[in-house]
Amino acid sequence: METAGDEAEQPRRPGAWPAALLFAAVSVVVGCRAADTDAVTPVPQLLAFLPWLLLPTAAGLLLTLRARWWTGAVWGVAGLGLLAWYIEPYGKTDDPAGPPVARLRVLTANVEYGRATGPLVDAVRREKPDLVFVQECDRRCGAVLERDLSATHPHRSAVEGDGSKGSVILSSLPLTPTPPVPGTMGMPGATADVGGRTVRLQLAHPMPPLPDQVPVWQRELAGIRDAAKAAPGLPAVLAGDFNATQDHAAFRRILDTGLRDAARLDGADRARFLGLGDTDHRAVLVDLTLHTGR
Repeated sequence: METAGDEAEQPRRPGAWPAALLFAAVSVVVGCRAADTDAVTPVPQLLAFLPWLLLPTAAGLLLTLRARWWTGAVWGVAGLGLLAWYIEPYGKTDDPAGPPVARLRVLTANVEYGRATGPLVDAVRREKPDLVFVQECDRRCGAVLERDLSATHPHRSAVEGDGSKGSVILSSLPLTPTPPVPGTMGMPGATADVGGRTVRLQLAHPMPPLPDQVPVWQRELAGIRDAAKAAPGLPAVLAGDFNATQDHAAFRRILDTGLRDAARLDGADRARFLGLGDTDHRAVLVDLTLHTGR
């Protein structure tokens, strides 16, 4: 003979276990985010998709409601709250300190093994950036850019290489190359003379956090962070393909050097995304206003 209590308990079982598994997986990733660590595979990979974890959390919450598992419902609501909190942009949003010292238009693009070199040339001619940061620019790409853009961007700092290893900074302003950041793929640096003021430039393209390459990825992001700290007091532009998001601790440590996301400076900068074609990345075009404070 079944009792009323048995009937109330029965609906919980089909949905509670799947919901608990979803919540547990999401909690591990969110817990690492809260603990300021990228941990080990698969956490770094999942952190790259942190906003998308709202979907399994919401699905788990629906399962708990259907199963009338109220403890699980509280767990799910807490998870949704934490995810919503971390989706907010990281870092300061106040206006930059100090008077403006330079205005620059910057374009950065990953041309995917040089395949999007032609569309990039068209974009540079159309948008007229002062600085162009190009990742995955193989030797053929480098030769095409030198041939087609040398009239408008005669200055360059490059790390030559095949496939994804080549990278170049092109400039309409005088450049002085600086030592590249050591990495699997090229990360050249330079200083630019902007109206008599020195501006530090660094292209970023660390190894992606592949399951067997997480230590390399962390080490190369740390090298970018060191480069960001190398010239205190100078205005600096870091641009490229960071292979990381604000939800990765290694990337947040770069921002914590005092850098700001140009697209988040209210009223100070304008950012647009450009589809080049022939590449799995979109280019970013930003009108920057650099200030003495960093």
